[in-house]
Amino acid sequence: MHDAEEPRELDAAELEVWADFATLLERLPGALDAQLQRDSGLSHFEHGILTALDRAPGRSLRMSTLAGYASSTPSRLSRAMSRLEAKGWVRRSPDPDDGRSIRGELTEAGREMVAGSTPGHHALVRRLVFDSLTAAQLRQLSTISRRISTAVDPAPAWRPAAR
Repeated sequence: MHDAEEPRELDAAELEVWADFATLLERLPGALDAQLQRDSGLSHFEHGILTALDRAPGRSLRMSTLAGYASSTPSRLSRAMSRLEAKGWVRRSPDPDDGRSIRGELTEAGREMVAGSTPGHHALVRRLVFDSLTAAQLRQLSTISRRISTAVDPAPAWRPAAR
């Protein structure tokens, strides 16, 4: 433990907040996966990989960067990339700037998959998250999400590149 303090139990108010948040952490990923699987045959993780590549300059990223963005181990990312590669949606190649690194690149078929799968995904996200909150609550959610994410791992998080 990092603190010299003894760990303390959550009080009633903290436990109430934690129960609500933990329920969200359990329910939201399942809902996102179910919609993407049903409509596109993708997991939320795979869709995230395709989206990160689609938004990257040149539709290409170093695998290490992509693993960081996906909060993934290199082996989990490699398995997902193999599945996506088998479908013709991505390809891997040596990084021309650093031969020791591998880059993942979105193919034209991958771009079509992202274009086809994103509208339904965004509709669900809008319905479940954005339509449930006020503009002020959305700003708070962004701030809270970043603070918790940084507390878990201070590494830079994926941010969509401007188009």
